[in-house]
Amino acid sequence: MSEEHRETGTGWPRPGEPARPSGPAGEPDPRPDAPDPDELSPLAPVEPVPDEAAEPAEREAVPESEPEPGAAAGAGAPSAARRFSSAGAMIAVLLALLGFTLVVQFKTTSTDPTLAATREEDLVRISSDLDSRERRLRQEIELLEESQRQLRSGEQGRQAALEEATRRADELGILAGTLPAVGPGLEVRFSGPAKAVSSTRILDAVQELRGAGAEAMQIQGTDGTAARIIASTYFVDGPDGALVVDGRRLTGPFTIMVIGDPATMRTALNIPGGVVASVRDGGGNVTSEDREVVEVSQLHAPIKLDHARPVS
Repeated sequence: MSEEHRETGTGWPRPGEPARPSGPAGEPDPRPDAPDPDELSPLAPVEPVPDEAAEPAEREAVPESEPEPGAAAGAGAPSAARRFSSAGAMIAVLLALLGFTLVVQFKTTSTDPTLAATREEDLVRISSDLDSRERRLRQEIELLEESQRQLRSGEQGRQAALEEATRRADELGILAGTLPAVGPGLEVRFSGPAKAVSSTRILDAVQELRGAGAEAMQIQGTDGTAARIIASTYFVDGPDGALVVDGRRLTGPFTIMVIGDPATMRTALNIPGGVVASVRDGGGNVTSEDREVVEVSQLHAPIKLDHARPVS
């Protein structure tokens, strides 16, 4: 070994010192300031004599360690690499999810193998058939709605016709005397001698009342006998001042119950030269009283028609 190696202070034995064992078990400590194994050994307590000449050489041979220029930059390299690896993993996961989504969507849109294998012309024809079917269904819906409207209109028309027929039948029944009637009107009383209240005077009074809008009338005598006055009613003078109405004998004084406008009918009876004036000229008297409710309850038997019949 050269003298230069001995003076480096790197652990090589100095002149006069025994050589250190070689091999893994006797490998010297590479650190410059490591203690000598011989000094630590209890079997070699003798301290080495310092060599003044070697100390400067050792100081010159062992320079102070200086940091390398790339050391500071290299300190943060592992953390940056870790960040880059995390971002890459995240990007890979997102790309995988995107691909999975596209595959699922593709499978979902192409689940019908028939449509997938159908030609474009067939698809156009299918679409046209569906449109035609939709138009036919809409037309059927419109027809059904129109039928429903007609049925409703017909039902309403039938109901209105029935109501009108019922109203007309009631009116005809009142005019024919087959139905009772009630409403506002007059109570007209005739009294006096037979000449003053003859059948002619009573018939004139009935005609004046009809001309003034009388809708229903009946006449009754003192004994309570009454007769319904209709278009075919007749009046005949009876014995002892009696009055025969449609075959019924009534005794005076006589009272006519009439339904209609009281003011109009009263005016018609009191016109100059009318019924009231003629009865008074004969020595009789006519009194009229307004009534809010007049009941005409006497009924006339239906007339049997021998020749006339309704037109259907």
